[in-house]
Amino acid sequence: MHTDEFLIEKTKKLFESNTGWGDSDDWTNQDFVILSEKIQERTGVALSHVTLKRVWGKVKYESLPNTHTLDTLVQFLGYQNWRDFKSQNGNGSVKEKTAQPVIEIENSLAIQSSPKKKKKVLRGITIIVTVLVLSALIFYIKNYNRAVEDNEYSFSSKKVVSEGLPNSVIFNYDASKSPYDSVIIQQSWDKNLQVKVSKYQHQHTSIYYYPDYYKAKLIVGNSIVSMHRLLIKSNGWLPIVPQSPVPVYFKKEDAISNGKMTLSIGKLQERNIKMQPTPPSVLFANVQDFGEIYSDNFTFETSLKNDYHEGAAVCQSTKIYLLCEGTAVYIPLCNKGCISDADLLFTNFYTSGKQEDLSAFGVDFNAFVKVRIETKNRKANIFINDKLVYKVNKDIIRSKIIGIDFLFQGTGSVDYVKLFNNKVNYEDDF
Repeated sequence: MHTDEFLIEKTKKLFESNTGWGDSDDWTNQDFVILSEKIQERTGVALSHVTLKRVWGKVKYESLPNTHTLDTLVQFLGYQNWRDFKSQNGNGSVKEKTAQPVIEIENSLAIQSSPKKKKKVLRGITIIVTVLVLSALIFYIKNYNRAVEDNEYSFSSKKVVSEGLPNSVIFNYDASKSPYDSVIIQQSWDKNLQVKVSKYQHQHTSIYYYPDYYKAKLIVGNSIVSMHRLLIKSNGWLPIVPQSPVPVYFKKEDAISNGKMTLSIGKLQERNIKMQPTPPSVLFANVQDFGEIYSDNFTFETSLKNDYHEGAAVCQSTKIYLLCEGTAVYIPLCNKGCISDADLLFTNFYTSGKQEDLSAFGVDFNAFVKVRIETKNRKANIFINDKLVYKVNKDIIRSKIIGIDFLFQGTGSVDYVKLFNNKVNYEDDF
């Protein structure tokens, strides 16, 4: 066999061994979601769980995986790229094993004239082999450390306040069986939000500064041994100026007046936030449980404008986010001359102004811009000022919507928001 199929099958087997999850035929959708996260953490490259399911034959797909996918998979296993993997594994060829003639012992026995001498030689060989096997077995038993199963670790959390920011979260964990003295608690998908904790302790507290849906993880060595969901709610609309290490928060009353949600330049300057030379970003966030409304079947509508275009804010970059559990939808808007920097995400679908004509998302912010998203049966239509400008017909996955964000370069205004389906009807006209 001289085909890539052989090496792809070998890659799958290596993943079974590397993860310790057993036969991949029994892997669930959640296993592939976790594997996708593990691959991104180790390689820095994102492969969606849908792509992984295609490689593993869980989703019907006629073609072989592309080189980028194969490179990423084997990089996770420690190889430089797919070519390196092929060269170290026979380039996809399976060599038949040839029997090695056992001639030395037979020849040595053949020259023995006496049957008694033959028996002595055989007995000696048997004793030597037995001693070697027993020695190896004793050494193995003596030095073997039983692998700790993931279910032997515990990891949970509780919020100090039910909603509102900032919010401290108390993590309770038991990693006493870890082979390492310290383990890692990761607050979210961002590997920068990691902290080492002692395996002998059982609590750690972290601060969350932004409302969102998070996946907190307990990591031992390089393996995620436990993970749970964490929803940090905003308690209604929360105006924020993002900055590190701590953002600037405004009260809802600071931003809502005359039927609009906006942060004026004057309000920003009252907090000593400078508009030049680098303009700030203004975020209006609303994270809550909206009810049974999902990314594959909903309607969203809003009217908004970017209010600042001086200096470095000439592009008036603006994004509308619908936050979902484990993913997101975001729609870009900007000055017409800046669409090359625009990009669009719809759960597992992504496109960029570098690769596709997104000029329809270049708008005139001298007036409010109406944006409407209609999604049904995993297909989406996007309208700007009542004109259909973009369709998404693939890679939309089902995920619960848990938040609405507006992010403005400089600052901006929102006139109204609607989010609804046949079960949920959320509306705010401020």
